Amino acid sequence: MISFKNVRKITTHVLQEMKLKGEKIAMLTAYDFSMAKILDNTGIDIILVGDSASNVMAGHETTLPITLDQMIYHAASVVRAVDRALVVVDLPFGTYQGDSKEALISAIRIMKESGASAVKLEGGSEIAESVERILSAGIPVMGHLGLTPQSIYKFGTYSVRATTEKEAEALKKDALLLEKAGCFGIVLEKIPAKLAAEVSASLKIPTIGIGAGSGVDGQVLVLHDVLGINQEFSPRFLRRYHNLFAEISGAVNNYIHDVKNEDFPNEREQY
Repeated sequence: MISFKNVRKITTHVLQEMKLKGEKIAMLTAYDFSMAKILDNTGIDIILVGDSASNVMAGHETTLPITLDQMIYHAASVVRAVDRALVVVDLPFGTYQGDSKEALISAIRIMKESGASAVKLEGGSEIAESVERILSAGIPVMGHLGLTPQSIYKFGTYSVRATTEKEAEALKKDALLLEKAGCFGIVLEKIPAKLAAEVSASLKIPTIGIGAGSGVDGQVLVLHDVLGINQEFSPRFLRRYHNLFAEISGAVNNYIHDVKNEDFPNEREQY
């Protein structure tokens, strides 16, 4: 199998080649310079500046409150750290639904003010006009189907999507519609693994799964979940690769102990 590890810069074209060659695409979120720098140095393929910043960075219950200005701030911080990865930025709730002109203005602001490589939008046929208008300006677009967190109040639950035949057929049609419109890839969130594999096989563009099984072209998770910083979120699809919550807590407790006991700073740690 051909490895893309030594590719100097990941582009939408490189991702297409990865799908054709059968190499899986690795994608994680980041919201700040320091974490993005670490991720980029590992050789991660895509960094998503997700509207999940609303949850893990700002403490909101949903992704809805985060603003376009806030997303641009996080995106610009990430872009300044990245040399290799493709940086994709979520268009936040209320900046593209129902008004394709506003969608284009929002996408242009993200690209101009952050320097990101692409934007991501949630939805299918209902946002087709916004997708097409953004693409007409030469801005790469990634789609997002299945569980769409910005629509949480419409569905009222974060449960698995497209479990009925009708919903599955609608998702398949939306995936083909997004590909035909010109999207370079689609995130498939929390849908049955069999359906995700079928959708991926039907498309020429890459699919990135989160809670969508292994039959897709890549995977994405929230960095704070992967590293165990966030302890409250434990869905079936999440694999924690570390427990930074415990490690950071231990380090801080040691610091507090040393300060209280006048062990820090010692003679070597002062001028």
